[in-house]
Amino acid sequence: MKELIAAGKVRHFGLCEAAAQTIRRAHAVQPLSAVQSEYSLWTRGPEAEVLPTLEELSIGFVPYSPLGKGFLTGKIDASSTFAKGDLRNLIPRFAPDARDANQALVNLLKRVGDRHQATPAQVALAWLLSRKPWIVPIPGTTKLHRLEENLGAAELSLAGEDLTEIEAAAAKISIQGARYPEQLEKMTGL
Repeated sequence: MKELIAAGKVRHFGLCEAAAQTIRRAHAVQPLSAVQSEYSLWTRGPEAEVLPTLEELSIGFVPYSPLGKGFLTGKIDASSTFAKGDLRNLIPRFAPDARDANQALVNLLKRVGDRHQATPAQVALAWLLSRKPWIVPIPGTTKLHRLEENLGAAELSLAGEDLTEIEAAAAKISIQGARYPEQLEKMTGL
């Protein structure tokens, strides 16, 4: 990558789902522009080591799946079904009993959203945007109305008491189910 950047063929270099040690090694050879990892209110693993490393090295962070593969939108509950071939059919967090247990997180987002006339998705994205200015989430959607809803999060300014409430309540919620099926985690290290 360093040679490609020097040749002008690549402008920026980033990594996906990299551990802090990998980030440091790569950045020492060729400065990283950004790291992409799954991060949301229900996937907070990057907070322990990755985010402090990125802040120290002035590297941007791009959280993918900031709405928990749709769960944090409030549109999915224990009775929801997914089309054949939908990855969520294989993800332990989307098993009906896990969705039921994890609903507490969505209820929290709804409570905060109700005070701001905002959707749970907007609150989840606004929470991410409030973390650090170098964190830029990338929610995915195929629907224009969802894109417009997601963009509304940029206009939502969560007050200090909102953020304190979210942190305190989220700390009491034990997320049920793994991020990915065990066999995928073993293959990829996710």
